[in-house]
Amino acid sequence: MEYLHTMVRVSNLEQSLDFFCNKFGLVEVRRIDNEKGRFTLVFLAASGDVEKAKDTKAPLLELTYNWDESEYAGGRNFGHLAYRVDDIYESCRKLMDAGVTINRPPRDGNMAFIKTPDNISIELLQRGEPKPVQEPWASMPNTGTW
Repeated sequence: MEYLHTMVRVSNLEQSLDFFCNKFGLVEVRRIDNEKGRFTLVFLAASGDVEKAKDTKAPLLELTYNWDESEYAGGRNFGHLAYRVDDIYESCRKLMDAGVTINRPPRDGNMAFIKTPDNISIELLQRGEPKPVQEPWASMPNTGTW
């Protein structure tokens, strides 16, 4: 398993970038503007992690700016932790066997979400290319929120 990123939602992207980059010293390494989804993702790395982050896309802080939302209450600004796993299906099976709910099953062979006992979301991402779609994951519904 490999730690990838922590995602936080921000209400003002420019103000957040000023804080994280200009004041705190992180470096922007990647940006995704999604017109259809109406959001911007900005990935930041610590200065000592910039080259690694550009190469491996980890370890990063992901700022998520949803264009139509301006305020987050009740901790909604914190998104999730993300980890890359060698086998998404095996990882989810082991978690299920240990009594962990798979909130968003890996229907696409690539991504799943679980939650900690304190309801912190964790995203699991398949290392490399997505695995071929297979059951029981392909038809498994979401459970709760993630």
